[in-house]
Amino acid sequence: MNASKSMSSSLGKVYVQVTGDWSAPRLFPAPAGECDRLVTRSHAELDLADARAVKDFFATERPDTVLLAAAKVGGILANRDFPGDFIRENLAIELNVLDAAREAGVRRLVFMGSSCIYPRDCPQPIREEYLLTGPLEETNRSYAVAKIAGIELCAAFNRQYGTEFLAVMPTNLYGAGDSYDPLGSHVLPGLVRRFHEAKHSGAESVEAWGSGRPRREFLCSDDLADACAFLLALPNEAFRALTSAPWPLINIGTGQDLSIAELVELVKSVVGYAGRVTWDAGKPDGTPRASCWMSRNRRFGLAGEDTLAVGVARAYQDFRARYANG
Repeated sequence: MNASKSMSSSLGKVYVQVTGDWSAPRLFPAPAGECDRLVTRSHAELDLADARAVKDFFATERPDTVLLAAAKVGGILANRDFPGDFIRENLAIELNVLDAAREAGVRRLVFMGSSCIYPRDCPQPIREEYLLTGPLEETNRSYAVAKIAGIELCAAFNRQYGTEFLAVMPTNLYGAGDSYDPLGSHVLPGLVRRFHEAKHSGAESVEAWGSGRPRREFLCSDDLADACAFLLALPNEAFRALTSAPWPLINIGTGQDLSIAELVELVKSVVGYAGRVTWDAGKPDGTPRASCWMSRNRRFGLAGEDTLAVGVARAYQDFRARYANG
């Protein structure tokens, strides 16, 4: 999702997707007969940081179930250089949407966070109960604090108002509709663009950032969409068991990670670049390792379908279709 775009979706009696400019939005599947209507808004039509506009939208559309995936997002350098923007905009989106959903009587809500909420040096794989047990990674602390605030909003509203708001923490996402901005994107789409441009320009080398040693887990956005739709369709007892926990929180991922150096070689191979890779050790590494524990995830039968190699190939097809010639 582009750093400045917003997306909020609802599944059930009213299905609402408020998005930026996806070229081919993936609609979350709903059981037959449960999705009465689809309502869409562009980011230009509805700014989720505008509290009055959000309340008016919920009061008019009255969605039954909501998926809040809207966020200001970006890569490691964007988070390091613009921390005030990241915490201000994300706090505004979360408070406005969750509060408006509560006032509108939304039945179920899933709030999408990020695995960066967990401490920088917590044990691996990361369990949900490790939240707030240690210091955060410095480079994206402002974004992480905003996401942690969203989880606390879910927990507090559930306790006080009896809402059923659940927070899901996906691992590093990639897929169709991603941002391939050379400075602001996440690592995987950034590498796709860098290798493609080097291949077509005939560059002898491509620069990768950091040491290559940190390990990351990646999840295709299509698999995350399916997981969120599955959670929203859980029977009442199962969904309430998740939302009534002290932290209404569940990790979503594959349970498999790889080093950044291994990711670089994978993307290089998929793109077909034949040159060298150099490393800029002056760029930050971020968290040493971030692989999530999937016990709650697997209890509900959730698992990513695409292997990373297949997913990267599809991401490259998306990049070529949207930005590249050939």
